[in-house]
Amino acid sequence: MNKQEILQEYKNQEERILVARVLDKLEFIKARNKIESTDFLNLHEQELIQTLLKKIHFENYYFFGGSEISERKVAIFYPEKLNKQMCEKNHKNIMTIIRIQLPKELEDEYSHSTYLGAIMKLGLEREKVGDIFAKTTSADIIVKNDIVKFLVQNLSSLTRFEKASIEEKNIDELAKATINKVEMTAIVASLRLDNIVTVLARTSRSKANDIIEQERVFVNFKLETKSSKQINEGDIITIRGKGRFEFKEISGNTKKGRYVIKIEKYV
Repeated sequence: MNKQEILQEYKNQEERILVARVLDKLEFIKARNKIESTDFLNLHEQELIQTLLKKIHFENYYFFGGSEISERKVAIFYPEKLNKQMCEKNHKNIMTIIRIQLPKELEDEYSHSTYLGAIMKLGLEREKVGDIFAKTTSADIIVKNDIVKFLVQNLSSLTRFEKASIEEKNIDELAKATINKVEMTAIVASLRLDNIVTVLARTSRSKANDIIEQERVFVNFKLETKSSKQINEGDIITIRGKGRFEFKEISGNTKKGRYVIKIEKYV
């Protein structure tokens, strides 16, 4: 199967462009015997590439985002003469951390959206930025190496960061990310995915189905497009634009036979 035949299978223009770029990188690997990587990918894009590589029987790759809990990751491809362990030494040549340390008067004032909004205000593309690990006093922002100098120079020009300390750090210096969760209780008629999304996205059943059809929902980091899929205790549900959630348990039933469930939202 050649490149054009593969691309014809993708009707979505953005998906076709991403697949074409990946196929080009695989050609570069064969020609140059060097490591290649993508920009940062969301969960849907990671699933798309994984399916493509399985179809063409390419196995020399892995995803990396800086941390074990990173959601946004780059795909790293390597030639047969190398292995994953050898490639891991190359991470510093792919991505870097920008650490923003806030002054005392701004502690507890900024969130993930504050930092992301600042970066987008500078006109950068989202795929150049990985996960943002925000704490009360600071944030570690994972970025592609080709935008590091630009960001360090320009973030300090923004009013919100004019008193902050902004510096470049090696990816190995990423502060240990902590996972914060907020527990919530909900009542659902069944454990179908569309019922769960209705609760998590705080929307109607019909709009929940639209969200699923728009390929915005992932169960255990795998794209899921079936509204009828049954959700089990321990499943991780990610809704692009809404967040990530863990279905903890069924804590009881109402008199009408509905399920009382406990869910934890990652914050």
